[in-house]
Amino acid sequence: MDKNNKEVPHTGKQIFKTYCTLLQRRTERQPRCPGALTRNRTHSSTGSVLHASKTAYYDILRISPNATQAQIKTAYYRQSFQYHPDRNAGSDEAVRRFSEVSEAYTVLGNVSLRRKYDRGSLSLADVQKAGKPSRRDTTHPPNPDLQHWKQQQQQWKRFRSSGGKPMFDFDTFYRAHYGEQLEREQNLRRWREWRKQAQQEDFRKWKLEKGTEMAVGALLTLGVVLLFSLKS
Repeated sequence: MDKNNKEVPHTGKQIFKTYCTLLQRRTERQPRCPGALTRNRTHSSTGSVLHASKTAYYDILRISPNATQAQIKTAYYRQSFQYHPDRNAGSDEAVRRFSEVSEAYTVLGNVSLRRKYDRGSLSLADVQKAGKPSRRDTTHPPNPDLQHWKQQQQQWKRFRSSGGKPMFDFDTFYRAHYGEQLEREQNLRRWREWRKQAQQEDFRKWKLEKGTEMAVGALLTLGVVLLFSLKS
């Protein structure tokens, strides 16, 4: 009996020591940089840290900070088409990239949010509230493109066939919008070229008219000089 009484506390001590050792090992295995884990987990949620970087959103869309809103939209269509989960089934990387692209467009596609981001004053609350304005907020209406894409994403999740393929023609929809955007940019480029040529033509005509006027003036001056010289 005495022997058993001596072994019991010894066994409890060993169990407690083993438990502490396992707990310590488990703690050491956890990542020392929780920020990296948080970033991967929160790109598509409300805990993103991308807003704190000066160029992260531009880098994600692969555009210059001087890009126009039309170029931002085009880059968003291209990237979201490439990384959409419906086109990359089972790819965690595609899900992460699509989430980043969506977040980048949420900010850069909104003029006021983009201005705050460029100034470095964009907060996490701004990102969280993007696309969710107050009912009485009529000064800054929600981005129509963002709202439209959110509705489409909800439809893709809702309308799926039993085979796992979306009933909505995803590829056709993206190509149509991307094609329309390219066509608008091409038309704008052609209009700018036409305007530039028209301005150059107007300038050429103006120089020609000015040259003609100067030549006529010189001839009149010469005629007056000759007339006075003959009279004298």
